[in-house]
Amino acid sequence: MTTTLERPDTAGESAPATSAAAAAAASAARTGLSAVYRFELLKLLAQWRLRAVFLACLLVPALYTAVVSGQTSLPADSVYGRWMNQSGWAGSLVILVFMGTLVLPLLTSVVSGDIFAVEDRLGTWRHLLVTVRSARLIFAAKALAALTVTLALFVPLVTSSLVGGLLVVGSHPVPGLDGHLIGSGELSGLVLLSWLTVIPPTLAFSAIGLLGSVSFGRSPLGLLMPVVFAVVLDLVHLMPAPVALRAATPTSPFTAYRGLFTEPAQSGMLVIGLVVSVAWAALATWLAYRTFVRRDFTDLANDGSARRFVLTGLLPLVGLFVAAAAAVSTVTGVTGSGVNRPKLEASLATSFSHLYVLQNTELKRSALTAEQLRSTAECDKGGDRVEDTGPGNDWRCVVTWTVPGASGTANAIYQLDVLPDGRYLADGDGPKEVNGYFLVRTQTGDAPNPLWQFDGLVDLLEK
Repeated sequence: MTTTLERPDTAGESAPATSAAAAAAASAARTGLSAVYRFELLKLLAQWRLRAVFLACLLVPALYTAVVSGQTSLPADSVYGRWMNQSGWAGSLVILVFMGTLVLPLLTSVVSGDIFAVEDRLGTWRHLLVTVRSARLIFAAKALAALTVTLALFVPLVTSSLVGGLLVVGSHPVPGLDGHLIGSGELSGLVLLSWLTVIPPTLAFSAIGLLGSVSFGRSPLGLLMPVVFAVVLDLVHLMPAPVALRAATPTSPFTAYRGLFTEPAQSGMLVIGLVVSVAWAALATWLAYRTFVRRDFTDLANDGSARRFVLTGLLPLVGLFVAAAAAVSTVTGVTGSGVNRPKLEASLATSFSHLYVLQNTELKRSALTAEQLRSTAECDKGGDRVEDTGPGNDWRCVVTWTVPGASGTANAIYQLDVLPDGRYLADGDGPKEVNGYFLVRTQTGDAPNPLWQFDGLVDLLEK
C-alpha cells in the first residue's frame, strides 16, 4: 500500500502572483527611453515653481526693456545700456548681460539641480526603480528632460527681451564696439547669434546641477551647486587674471559674444569659450551618470557625501580647468591680462574714427570716411610710475586726428575705465564741441553725442 503525499493547493495564490510578475516584466520590457522621458518631462512641467519661472521669463524682460527704454536714466554701466532709448535691439543685449551673471545659472538650479533630489525628498526611488528597472534609463530620461526644459526657457527669454524694446523704440541701427554703424538687418542676426552663444555655457551649468543633485540627495547643497560655481567663476573674471584662466571657464562666452560686434569680429575668445563649455558639460554629465549608477538606493535618508563629491566631482572639474588653461596658453601664446597700451591705443583710435563719422552725419556736414581722419591715440596708465598694462580706471588717452578740410590736427581727451574682460568705457573730457557734452545740436534739435561716452573692446588674444 502506497501513500501519496498531497501537495497543499496553492494554485489560488500562485496564479495571481505569477500573473502580476509577468505583467510587471512585460511593462518593464515596454518601458523605453521615450516613455520614461515623457514621464519625467510631465513631472517637471507639473511643478508650480517651474510654471512661475516660465511666466517670469515671458513677462519680466519685456516689461523691463519697455519701461527702461522710455526713461532718461539708462543703465550706462551695461554694454549698449545707453542706447536703449535709441534702438530696440539694445534692450535685448542689456538683458543678455544680466542673464549671464547669475540668472541663467539660477534657472539651471531650479531645473537640473532638483531633478534627482526631488526623488530623495519624496522617497520615490524604490517605486521608480521597480517600474523602470534601469538606473541608466532613469538617468538618461531625467537628463534629457532637464535639457529640454532648459532650452525651452530660452524661447520666452529671447522673445520677451526683443518685443519690449522693439515695440517702444523700434528697430534702429547702433554702433558696434569698434564704432562702426550696424544696420538693423545685420543687428537682428547678431543679437540672435549672441543669445545662441550663451546656450553651451548654460548647458554646462545645467550639467553641474545634475552632478550636484545626484551627489547630495536631499541636501540643498545640490540645488545651489550651479549658483555656487557661477559665483566662484565670476570672481575669477572680475580679477585681472591671465587670459588663459579666463578662457578656461564656461562663463567666458557670457561676455565673449561682444566680439561679434566688431569689424572684423573678435571671435577667438568666443570659440575657445564655447569649446570649453561643451567640455565642462560633457564631463559634469558623465560624472553625474557615474555617481548615479553606483549609488545605494536602499538608503532612504541619503544626504550625499561632501568628501565623495570633492573626490569624484570637484577634482575632475578642477583638472579640466587646469588642462584647458594650459592648452589655451600653449596654443595662443598670450600671457598676462591681454590688456596693454598698443592694443588699447589701436582700439580707441578705430572707435573714435567711426564715431566721428557718425557725429559728422548727425550734424549734416560734408561726407567723410574714417580713413580720412587718420586718427591715432596715445594712452598712459596712472602716470610714469605705473606700467602701461592691465585693466584699471586710471587710463588717460589723447586722440589726434586730421581736421577735415584743413591741414592741421585736433586733439580730444578721454578717461578710460578698462575692465579685465577687455571691455572699456571711454569718457570724453573735452573739447566740449567734440566729446565734452552728452548732446550735440543738430538742424532738427539736440541728439545724443556718440563721442561723449562709448564702449570699446580690446581683443585679449591678439599678440
